[in-house]
Amino acid sequence: MLSLEEISDRLEIQQLLVDYSTAIDQRQFDDLDSVFTPDAYIDYRVSGGVDGHFPEVKAWLEEVLPNFPAYYHMLGNIDVRISGDTATSRAVCFNPMVMGGDKGQIYFVGIWYVDEFIRTAQGWRMSRRVEEKCFDKLV
Repeated sequence: MLSLEEISDRLEIQQLLVDYSTAIDQRQFDDLDSVFTPDAYIDYRVSGGVDGHFPEVKAWLEEVLPNFPAYYHMLGNIDVRISGDTATSRAVCFNPMVMGGDKGQIYFVGIWYVDEFIRTAQGWRMSRRVEEKCFDKLV
């Protein structure tokens, strides 16, 4: 049986996943500051992106994502594992992205987010995010 602390930890970590998606989808990139640790490593290379530490990747997101008129994240199958003040998770993400231009193409991305977390004085924060590709398709 889960303890109340573990239930709370799991809910806080799941909320971080939602907060990440909401910040990206609403183009509120400064909201990512309360999702990631300042030195977090992020790897978006399997979906055509970059890898690096949070400040550089955040700047890249702010530059690149306005090229897509519309997109959203849908998360599921969230598997959280907690070990003291660290945790891991694996979650599926379906992310359709409308391409810029006049063709009306949509880039369908199916990925797994493989994440690591650390408990900080401000609560749980993501310290590592790596995307693993499931599929992608341009239609």
